[in-house]
Amino acid sequence: MTYNKEILSTSNISIGYHSKGKNTIIAENLNISLEKGKLVALIGANGIGKSTLLRTLTGIQKPLSGSVFLNNTNIQEYEPLALAQQMSLVLTEKLPPSNLTVFELIALGRQPYTNWIGKLTPQDITKVNEAMHLTQISSLATKKHYEISDGQLQKVLIARALAQDTPLIILDEPTTHLDLLHKVSVFKLLKKLAHETGKCILFSTHDIDMAIQLTDEIIIMTPQTVEQNQPCNLISKGSFATLFQDEHITFDSEKGKFNFN
Repeated sequence: MTYNKEILSTSNISIGYHSKGKNTIIAENLNISLEKGKLVALIGANGIGKSTLLRTLTGIQKPLSGSVFLNNTNIQEYEPLALAQQMSLVLTEKLPPSNLTVFELIALGRQPYTNWIGKLTPQDITKVNEAMHLTQISSLATKKHYEISDGQLQKVLIARALAQDTPLIILDEPTTHLDLLHKVSVFKLLKKLAHETGKCILFSTHDIDMAIQLTDEIIIMTPQTVEQNQPCNLISKGSFATLFQDEHITFDSEKGKFNFN
């Protein structure tokens, strides 16, 4: 299935932070486009500004200049409830202590649609069950969220974002703390979800070799530029070679992976 519908775009944004009366610019004049049905990875060295870019794209912080558009509307113009019906976030913070079951945790994704009592309608319950089915965790529904593994919990959080039923899902480091088996499992799940549901999924990651193999597009952040393209095009342009300023890490463009000398 092919989708060419742009859901989020930026117009010459500069990202960074404002303190003590002056701006500190991390990157400037960024033009990014996210389309439905695509899995997009955001990569870059530690401290390069990936989290700042994600916070700016999601409207958590304002760009220093330029604009972020969601469905052709400036993201700063959205009311919180309307924004939560267009974009769901999976962040890296720990869950607060609670006795919630997996089903109840995923059902929190329906909050933008429930009334002030928070009562689930039959449609809400259907959306939660669909999300569990898509992520293959239906068997965990009655377990407490603290009784499951880190890999299973990551799928639960992805299911919560799916239950929120937004055209755009943004995840910050979804494979941190997972072993290789669960990393591959989460990557493949995200790709399947993007392609089968037509949602756009953007996630930041340090697993660059896996991102090259499994994503539709990659956004590379380096000290000089921010570049978005298909992995094969980025390889042929030599873009990955600029990622790490270290003579012991080189990129083999023929094999499409990093070497450690």
